[in-house]
Amino acid sequence: MKTPVSTRIIPWLVVAACAWWVVAALWPPRNSGAFDTDGFARLPVLLKGRLQPLDSVARNSLLIIRGKQSVALPHGGSLSPTDWLLEVTMKPELADKLPIFRVDHPELRGLLRLPPTGSMDVSYADLEPQLAEIDKQARHADSVDAAARSTFDKAVLKLGSGLIVYQRLKNSLRPESADDFHAEVAAFQEALAPGMEAAGLRDKKKPFDEAALRRLAGLVQRYQALADEAYPLVIPPTHPGMRRDDWMNIGSALLTALQTGQVPPAVMDYATMVSAYRQNKPAEFNQAVASYRALLAGKFTPELRKGDREFVFNCWSPFIKSTTLYLLVFLLGCGSWFGWFRLLNRTGFYLLALAFAVHTAGVVFRMVLEGRPPVTNLYSSAVFVGWGAVLLGLILERVYRDSIGLVMASAIGFLTQIIAHNLSLDGEDTMGMLRAVLDTNFWLATHVITVTLGYSATFVAGFLAMVYVLRGFFTRSLTATTARTLTRMVYGIVCFATLFSFTGTILGGIWADQSWGRFWGWDPKENGALLIVLWNAIILHARWGGLVRERGMMNLALFGNIVTSFSWFGVNMLGVGLHSYGFMESAFIWLMVFIATQLALIGLGLLPDQYWASFRARTPATGSAPLPAGAPAASKT
Repeated sequence: MKTPVSTRIIPWLVVAACAWWVVAALWPPRNSGAFDTDGFARLPVLLKGRLQPLDSVARNSLLIIRGKQSVALPHGGSLSPTDWLLEVTMKPELADKLPIFRVDHPELRGLLRLPPTGSMDVSYADLEPQLAEIDKQARHADSVDAAARSTFDKAVLKLGSGLIVYQRLKNSLRPESADDFHAEVAAFQEALAPGMEAAGLRDKKKPFDEAALRRLAGLVQRYQALADEAYPLVIPPTHPGMRRDDWMNIGSALLTALQTGQVPPAVMDYATMVSAYRQNKPAEFNQAVASYRALLAGKFTPELRKGDREFVFNCWSPFIKSTTLYLLVFLLGCGSWFGWFRLLNRTGFYLLALAFAVHTAGVVFRMVLEGRPPVTNLYSSAVFVGWGAVLLGLILERVYRDSIGLVMASAIGFLTQIIAHNLSLDGEDTMGMLRAVLDTNFWLATHVITVTLGYSATFVAGFLAMVYVLRGFFTRSLTATTARTLTRMVYGIVCFATLFSFTGTILGGIWADQSWGRFWGWDPKENGALLIVLWNAIILHARWGGLVRERGMMNLALFGNIVTSFSWFGVNMLGVGLHSYGFMESAFIWLMVFIATQLALIGLGLLPDQYWASFRARTPATGSAPLPAGAPAASKT
């Protein structure tokens, strides 16, 4: 039968439109304002041991302060992260009035004398009268054991950490009280020679210019305070003997002029940017940005390129775009079971391939930026678990063409991206420096990737089982043929999961032997990995031994979701062991919700056939005729 023209053309038109939406974002539009804020956002700095653009500093700082990467303006509209950073570092008197701090705990609002109702967002100016009290309460909360902290303690600690970051940002590119920083730095340059001469004469007990020494001493004291307060390190190494990663903040760089007699050119460029922005002189600001980029273009070309690439990655947001595409594929896959199967299935398959390509590009882009394999922390593990599941889903859909692979892959891809997004909201840099024990690309590329693919495959088997139970219990669409197909899918995926989880666990033991001097220590994370291996082996042995048939195998696969989620996330929350990453209250709640849903599905899977809509549809009304070949028997699950 010839395929209708619409069925052949419409999927490609939809995919072409979505592909254009994805690709166009790789070239973010230039800022429409007079100031070259994009050029400023791309400038590389060093923060927490990682080279990154100022755009990333702004985004991560906002996540710490408010849990979002944008700032809503009081009278409508919003500020981009870079525009907000410019305000904080160069015009803090304006930034102080922006409501960027989220204070929603009733007891904390009462303590800070904030209205009990209305907007939960407050500005720094609103909090400034209570800074001493916030610091006092935050110190007390910090002294309390993490497991015993109340919701008030957690709220005040979050507010306190956000205030510290904000105050340090305000003193990152200039002393907060400096109105014309360029003129001040120029005056410091002029004061260096006479001030240093006066200091030398004083040390030799000879007459000296007290006014010159006093003027220089005052500026040195001012810049010492700036060196102690500043947040990112924005000035590259200035001496040939310094290491490539010996970046300095503005205050420290100014103090080096006491040895060299010359203010570093990079400091002068930043001082020009600050004064030009404060005085609304875009031409001077843009010239200073271009001058500084030209300065970096020689010795620090790799750092400059790193800033440019990460800026593009931040603006492109490939994981957000793939999340949107996964949601669309999920709707198309589910819709294909109710009508227009050929059109919706084909469109969904092409879109899933596009979403996977975007997801893959995001993973590779992060690898290039980090110089690391794809999995280095919980955030990247969530991204990679979803990637592996989508890859398996594409393969299943290519083989069976029944939309089951579409629904499963898009559901896991969407959910894991949502998990990754929420993990990024804790304010930690998702591309941050690794612990010393993790700083080995070989084991990150072997053990971590292999065991993570084991997670992905076990989740794929569990989500296929979810499709089986939901379609079988609530609809009449689970035919005997579909049931057999799902069973074959789950069986094949469990075999794949067993191989990768077992291999990954063995590789982890070898890594542990090299790092800690023992192959196995019954650490919670090690136990969790072993549980996945054992549970997949149990599923296979139960199937081979005839202990379970279709529905029994599906119930075991559903419980595999519980085992995997606990091994992946749960053991990290126990607070013990070498793999513990800390208790996360919100993640714990959602983990319990997920486990509850899986137990509920297992409960449905254990109900007799007569309660399943699909089995009732297969059984004749008289109940005397046999079930179709391959259908599960009521007496055995």
